[in-house]
Amino acid sequence: MGLLRFSYGTMSSGKSTLALQIHHNLAKRSRQGMLLSLFDREGARVSSRLGVSVQAVEVDPDVDLCALARDFVEDHGRLDYLVCDEVQFYEEEQIDQLALIADELDVDVYAFGLLTDFRGVLFDGTRRMFEVADERIELHVEARCWCGERATNNARLVNGVIVREGDTIVVGDTASPDEKPLFGDVVTYELLCRRHFRTGTLATDHP
Repeated sequence: MGLLRFSYGTMSSGKSTLALQIHHNLAKRSRQGMLLSLFDREGARVSSRLGVSVQAVEVDPDVDLCALARDFVEDHGRLDYLVCDEVQFYEEEQIDQLALIADELDVDVYAFGLLTDFRGVLFDGTRRMFEVADERIELHVEARCWCGERATNNARLVNGVIVREGDTIVVGDTASPDEKPLFGDVVTYELLCRRHFRTGTLATDHP
């Protein structure tokens, strides 16, 4: 039986960097595996904010991960591991499929994701991963709030203003735009401690 390990943290806690490192190390030792991603900033890739980016299989809500794994085995003879980034966005059924892949195909699954969304609520994929994973590991690269305290929340900003309502999935980044957009909205995220997430106090409020 394979291992289903879930590593989680806030934005900028090193999730994608660790996912890429695990994939690199296993592939270098001639292990057969796949790197999966969903809603990455660069599309069908896993990209780290350190500047490393690797081609990946892009998952969408309709992908049957069990079928994907079995097709890989048929094409390559075996499947030793899966490295799955952004699993907070996976459907709950897909999380169950990862568990089935570990149990039935003897594949080690390394899953990485955010803990909570911009409202401070568990993602559906994250909640299901907590329920079924063999191991749940909080990443220890601590992102910091603008005040210096440990960041625990990913606040969503639309054109520089914090919002608490809207779609759960909106792709953005922790980098702030230099200028206001001429057309449309710019979505970014700011890492905040619990207190400043609760009060909605941003770094721009304290120049």
